[in-house]
Amino acid sequence: MHKSWKGLLILTCLSVMTTSMADDSPLTLEQCHLEGIKQQVKCGQLLVPENYQQPNGEKISINFAVLPAIDNSNDKAPLMFLAGGPGQAAVSLAGGLYKAFNEVRKTRDIILVDQRGTGQSHPLQCDNAIEMDAYQSLPEDFDVSDVKQCISALTGDLSQYNSENAIRDFDAVRQSLGHEKITIYGGSYGTRAGLVYMRMFPESISAVVLDSVGPIEVPIGLFGQSSARSFELLLAHCQQEASCQATYPNLAQEFKQVVAQLEQKPLTLTIPHPRLGTSTTMKLNRSKFLSTIFTQLYSLEGRSLVPLLIHQAAQGNYAPLAGLTAASDNGMEMFVGLTMNIVCNEDIPKVTDAMMAADANNAFNGSISHKAWTTACPVWPKYSPSDDFYQPVTADIPTLIISGELDPVTPPSNGDFADKSLPNSKHIVMKNSSHTPGVSACAINVINEFLDKKDPNDLDEACLAEIPNESFMTGLNGGI
Repeated sequence: MHKSWKGLLILTCLSVMTTSMADDSPLTLEQCHLEGIKQQVKCGQLLVPENYQQPNGEKISINFAVLPAIDNSNDKAPLMFLAGGPGQAAVSLAGGLYKAFNEVRKTRDIILVDQRGTGQSHPLQCDNAIEMDAYQSLPEDFDVSDVKQCISALTGDLSQYNSENAIRDFDAVRQSLGHEKITIYGGSYGTRAGLVYMRMFPESISAVVLDSVGPIEVPIGLFGQSSARSFELLLAHCQQEASCQATYPNLAQEFKQVVAQLEQKPLTLTIPHPRLGTSTTMKLNRSKFLSTIFTQLYSLEGRSLVPLLIHQAAQGNYAPLAGLTAASDNGMEMFVGLTMNIVCNEDIPKVTDAMMAADANNAFNGSISHKAWTTACPVWPKYSPSDDFYQPVTADIPTLIISGELDPVTPPSNGDFADKSLPNSKHIVMKNSSHTPGVSACAINVINEFLDKKDPNDLDEACLAEIPNESFMTGLNGGI
């Protein structure tokens, strides 16, 4: 059995006290503790129809958490966080968001909802994605048998696990908590969810933040050109930074050298396991090397390592690359069944052969980012979104759009689509920033001011000009 999902797709509540609720209520809300948060928060479950066209039919439980405001005396509209993916479980991100959104949380509750198909909301997970051995697997190992094995293990009517029903769930949570209006923050795929929310329930929302936009007009899954652009910026910034240029003067040539060598002769390396210390083997070929570099482009920390990884590989030392493989093997869980269900039905049907070919025509990773979709989507169960799904969103809601200049999957051009169609928006491109830069300290302050003023054109953006240039690791001991 091949176990190589994670490399391709790049891209618990402890009950303490139950609140008073009627026994027949579809909502339960409890005081609880979540990992990474010392204080008590609230955990909830809401029963909703699996199929909203059959309200008396099968029910599923939607899991959510509320991070209470430090001071809610001003009764500000809470912020609902819409997670990425598709396939992230929002509640599992609570610990990090509790810290990152501290300024917002001072005066607003933050609501985290596990999208249906993730977390504890009827999860759609592929067991062979969880069991994957990151050292032994190669992208080419992934085949239709893995997809069929996953599909056979999923339960429920898959046609109902779509973006529009997810938004119906989110709004049902809003209503059950008694909020007339909320504000929303969407990151990555969460921006797509946010745009759908704006179209379906505009009266429920008072302000919107879209961070790293996946617009309706741009299908998710075509990352060849955008990742190549991001990588070219990395190469250019390395040559513009004195220590990086001095240490890696031939970085572009070394990259081509490693790619050519691995294409000609894949390797099986004997290495000390970076986490366990025991001797192990790692398979490495061109596509695995490129996929690993691709994943590093998502964050500034990852990008800072890329020149070192390439240079060491060109010298025949793959230990740094193996270390990153260990890190990715222990990374954030994605509910791959939901990922495939949404992308294969809402995005890939809009991709033509000509679009695939154009996206693959790049000098970085070619068509490698297409592999998961071209393998899985032809056999994945089908559904069709509503007729309105692909229409540009035009809701007159104050909207702050944020893009990272260096983003490998949702480039600034994506944000322009939303900015063009929305009548009350502003698009900020953060220099020297990559994917979902809205969680940085500077951006959070801007977001908090926006949520208060609800005017995207009247914000103090001074800190954005102070974002430092990219810096890069120039030695194995960590020098930058």
